Amino acid sequence: MSTIDELKKVRLQKLNTIKQVTGLPYPAKTKRTHAIGEALDNFSKLSKAQKSVVLAGRIMAMRGHGGATFLDIQDGTGKMQALVKEEKVGEKGYKFFESVFDIGDFIEIDGMLMTTKRGEKTIEADDFKVLAKSLLPLPEKWHGLQDEEEKLRKRYLDILFNPEVKEMIAKRSVFWNSMREFLLEKKFLEVETPVLETTTGGADAKPFQTHHNALDLDVFLRISMGELWQKKLMVAGFEKTFEIGRQFRNEGMDAEHLQDYTQMEFYWAYADYKDGMKLVEELYKHVIKKTFGTLKFNIRGFEVDFGKKWQMYDYQTLINKYADIDILEATLPEMEKQLQKLGITYDKTGFNKTRAIDNLWKYCRKNLPGPGFLINQIVDVAPLAKRNEKNPKTVQQFQVILAGSEMGKGYSELNDPVDQAERFSEQQKLREKGDEEAQMFDKDFVEALEYGMPPTCGFGVSERLFSFLMDKPAREAQIFPLMRPKQ
Repeated sequence: MSTIDELKKVRLQKLNTIKQVTGLPYPAKTKRTHAIGEALDNFSKLSKAQKSVVLAGRIMAMRGHGGATFLDIQDGTGKMQALVKEEKVGEKGYKFFESVFDIGDFIEIDGMLMTTKRGEKTIEADDFKVLAKSLLPLPEKWHGLQDEEEKLRKRYLDILFNPEVKEMIAKRSVFWNSMREFLLEKKFLEVETPVLETTTGGADAKPFQTHHNALDLDVFLRISMGELWQKKLMVAGFEKTFEIGRQFRNEGMDAEHLQDYTQMEFYWAYADYKDGMKLVEELYKHVIKKTFGTLKFNIRGFEVDFGKKWQMYDYQTLINKYADIDILEATLPEMEKQLQKLGITYDKTGFNKTRAIDNLWKYCRKNLPGPGFLINQIVDVAPLAKRNEKNPKTVQQFQVILAGSEMGKGYSELNDPVDQAERFSEQQKLREKGDEEAQMFDKDFVEALEYGMPPTCGFGVSERLFSFLMDKPAREAQIFPLMRPKQ
């Protein structure tokens, strides 16, 4: 039997003792009168009042001193010392306390607030109650969860022992809520669109596929935040919509990419990509300042100041500069040769000119500190964006560039149904040749465009931005990342 199993066996025996004495080892209700943080904030007032308070929390440490035990109890708001003395709770009560409680258990303490001779703010117990018995011992603070995979797998313990992780989760909430507040203030309407789709759209990505039993048809988990659905709302007469939710892409996993993550997308009628860039810069500054309290960061070796003037990066010029190739003139074999010369590895399944250009661009973007906007992407890599009127080979698209990566994409949405149908057809041909990331032909969306959609700017940003601002790999910036089950 392992040490953990032996410890669990002992705790199960203590659980039986609790059942015999109280009959209720896991009560549903506590008489807590104050959160620990609240008690600490009002300690002077509460202690002078000489009135009993009831605190509750998890035991994080225990120190026995002959007839007295000091505890550190912690709830979601703070930590306080507690004192259980035999002369206060009685001989029988103290023996029960000593026989059943361990570090990790949840306890309710009813008593007076006082300050010890060492100046420690403390609650002295007149009575106590078991709230929940822990059957597994908590890892030691300095010798426990050292393995990074184990930390993510048992994230609840990582959060419990690491204030930095708890703080990150709180910031994550502020991040998305401040984005929501900004858009609502700008009169955008929050909407919800389907997660299950018969045709995926809005991105170049491989979807997850499942089967809908009730309708007996195969469906996909969405790969965008309702892009084509939100554009249908533009057709319907709404002028400003947005959605924040989960989307799914059945692709590779690395420091920047996950398969299940949060995204925001907005759509704005009677606006173009230039309007979008102005709004997005304002949005980012608002969210970043609200979440982190600063606009200056050191991210992956780049010094980034969001308060400075944002750069404008030209797509073709940058690829010419860093990859030494003209993407408008080069053939696919020439691009492949240059990829190999630059030492760029790429997936050869369904490989085509679009994927070649995208791989070249991803190589080049690593040199850009940002913040800035990438503009003048070519039509091949943007099947949903409106063409530039002065140069139809390029599109009215922008991407936020930060620390060598992309942190959001927007464009003047394509609202020409004939052009859209042609681009979908080209994408479908790529899919048939093996490109699983190429977009599907969405007949319903083309039909919606045929009824007429106003000029519209759309934009989307994922939680990758948050992970970069935290300067953490993507999965570490999630609360509970997907993990391979432990064998």
